[in-house]
Amino acid sequence: MLGPARISPQASHARLTPAGVFLSAGAFGLSKGEHVEHVTRDPAISVQMNRRRFLQASLGTAGLLAVAGNLALPPLMAAAAGKLEIFSWWTAPGEVEALDALYAVFKAAYPDVEVINAALAGGAGPGGNMKAVLQTRLLAGQPPDSFQVHLGHELTDSSVKAGEMEPIDFLYDSEGWNTVFPDQLLAISKAQGHQWAVPVNIHRSNVLWYNKSIVAGAGMSLPTTFHEYLALGEALKSQDIPLMALGESVPFHTAHVFETVLEGTLGAEGWKGLWTGITPFSDPGVTDALNTLNRMIDFANKDYLSIDSVGALDLVIGGRAASIIDGDWANGYFKSKKFADFGYSPSPQTQGVYSALADSFGLPNGAVDRDNAIAWLKICGSLPGQDAFNPLKGSIPARLDGGQADTYDSYQRAAMADFKTNVIVPSVVHGFAAKQSFVTDFVNIMNGFAVSRDVAATQSSLVQAAQVAGFGA
Repeated sequence: MLGPARISPQASHARLTPAGVFLSAGAFGLSKGEHVEHVTRDPAISVQMNRRRFLQASLGTAGLLAVAGNLALPPLMAAAAGKLEIFSWWTAPGEVEALDALYAVFKAAYPDVEVINAALAGGAGPGGNMKAVLQTRLLAGQPPDSFQVHLGHELTDSSVKAGEMEPIDFLYDSEGWNTVFPDQLLAISKAQGHQWAVPVNIHRSNVLWYNKSIVAGAGMSLPTTFHEYLALGEALKSQDIPLMALGESVPFHTAHVFETVLEGTLGAEGWKGLWTGITPFSDPGVTDALNTLNRMIDFANKDYLSIDSVGALDLVIGGRAASIIDGDWANGYFKSKKFADFGYSPSPQTQGVYSALADSFGLPNGAVDRDNAIAWLKICGSLPGQDAFNPLKGSIPARLDGGQADTYDSYQRAAMADFKTNVIVPSVVHGFAAKQSFVTDFVNIMNGFAVSRDVAATQSSLVQAAQVAGFGA
C-alpha cells in the first residue's frame, strides 16, 4: 500500500479553466494500516477504524502534509467528537490508499471524531451493491453522514429531486469554493439554484493505457485512430496477445469503452448532442461506433465475460493484454500495484477532447452526525485534502490552486495541462451527462451487446432508452 501523499509548497499560479465550453444550462451542455474492522452500527455495510492505530498513522501523515507543504490544516473544532460515517465504493487498490490519505487529513484536524469507513464495492455504471444499499438507506431515512456520488445528473436528478439532500451553499460561501473550483464544475453541481456537493477530484474517462513493452515489441507507433488501433491488434495476433483488455462479468466496462468510441466517432459536439436530442441515437455515426466497437471486441481477451474491469487491468500489468481503455483511476491502480511499464494517450480519435467526471460528497438530510459531516465536506474541498487524495487516486484536483505538489506524476501533470486547453465533454457512464435511469439502461444495453454482438438490436435499444429519458429521437 502506498503511503499518504506529501504536499510540497504551492506555486503562485493557479490551474486555468479549460478552453472547452458547455452547451445550454448545464456545465456540459446538457438540458438542465489495518484500519478497519466490522462494527454493528450497520452490520450490512459499516466498517469501523481502529481508532488508536489510525490516529497514530494519521497524525504522522498530517505532520508530513503540514510540514512538507507549509500549509495550515483547518482549525480543530472545539467540540468535534462523536462519529462520522462515510459511504463510498472505494474498495480497489489505489482507491483505498487515496481515501485513507483523505481520512488522515480529517483526523489531523478532528482527532476526537471516530471515522466509520462504510465502503462497499460497486459504484460504477448502474452502481451495483453500493448504490443499491445507499438508496435503501436513503428511502428508509437512515442515511450515512456523507456519501460518495458522481457530480452532476447522478446526484441532481436523483437524491436532490427526491429531497434527500441538504443544500451546502453556506459551505461554498464560507470556504471560498465559488472562486477555487472551475466554473464548469460549479454549474454541473448546481440545481434548483443551490450547490449540493463538493467535488474532490476530476477524472478523465477517455484514456488508452498500454503496456509499453508489448506495444514496442509490435514494432508499430502508438495508435491515434481506430484504424491504427485495429492494425496493432492484427500485428499482435501472431504473438497471441489481445489488443484490448475488457472485463464485462459485471455490466460496466463495455459501456465505458463504447462511450469513448462514440466520442471518437461523433466528435465533441456530436457526443454532446446525444444528451440534448440534437444527435439522435439513430444517427449513422452511432451505427459506425457500434461496428467499430464490435471489431475491437474481436481483439479483446476471450474471457472478457468472465472477468471485471479490475481483472482487465491486471491483464495489462501481467503482459497478457496490450492495452485497456479506462479512466485515470487506472493510474492509481497501477501505482498501487507498483506497475510502471505503462504509457497513456487519449483513446483513439479523441485527441483534444477531455471526457470528464468528478467524485463528490454531499450532506444528506437527516445525517445523524451533521456537524461532523460538515467538517468532512470542508476537508474534501480543502487544498490539503485534495492534494493528499488525488496523487494516489490517479486523478487531478478539482481546485484551481491544487496540483502543484511534487507527489503528482507525469500523467497527472499532462492531464492538468489538457484540462486547460481541451474541449471538455461529460461522461455518461459516470453520471455527468444523463440521469441515473438512463445510465443504468445504457450500461445494461451495452452489457447485452457484449454478449450478442448485435449492432442493429443494440442501436434500437439505445434509441428507445433515449426516448424514455426524454432527450432522444
